[in-house]
Amino acid sequence: MIRPFAHSLNFNFNVSEPDTWQHYVISLNGFLQECLQAIADTLPESLLRKSLQEAGYNDSLQEEMNVDCPPGQYFIQDGDEDEDKKACQFKRSFLKNCSGLEDPTFGYSTGQPCILLKMNRIVGFRPELGDPVKVSCKVQRGDENDIRSIRYYPESASFDLRYYPYYGKLTHVNYTSPLVAMHFTDVVKNQAVPVQCQLKGKGIINDVINDRFVGRVIFTLKIET
Repeated sequence: MIRPFAHSLNFNFNVSEPDTWQHYVISLNGFLQECLQAIADTLPESLLRKSLQEAGYNDSLQEEMNVDCPPGQYFIQDGDEDEDKKACQFKRSFLKNCSGLEDPTFGYSTGQPCILLKMNRIVGFRPELGDPVKVSCKVQRGDENDIRSIRYYPESASFDLRYYPYYGKLTHVNYTSPLVAMHFTDVVKNQAVPVQCQLKGKGIINDVINDRFVGRVIFTLKIET
């Protein structure tokens, strides 16, 4: 899944016309649940837990509800199947220039848009061989130089092992899905650029010809100036 929401996965906007990109900013802020911070103290714990499960990437909420897990290793939890499981923190600040904290427009006001990628949750899934699943984006077809620079956050461009395995929504109640942000810092302007972002890892299928959502996502960027 990617955010912000874009009709038919076409990201089309004019840098100098805020009305053409503000809805992307609203979509990203809504997904990251900035509003939870303001109302967290008024929510019953059960509702707050549900909200965190759905999103809740705010740093303070993550610090309050989830665990600061060491990176680079699975977070395996023993015990009965129906026992509540702890969840590792994924903070909004991990997304750095694509967090909306330093640049509230997520790069859209400068023609350097951020797009967030989230993997679907699969109960019990662990990346094979202890290698995290990585994200790699490129021009899908056409001139590969139409995308000259992409930055990823976290910088590893991967979904760290500490977020796996996922134990399911009934017991992994505060689980917050990890994200990878793609920051398109230098893309050719005033023309449509087809982009393909693939998941890379042992056992990951990402080249099914008739399905652009299996192990990858394909979208179009058109940044006008």
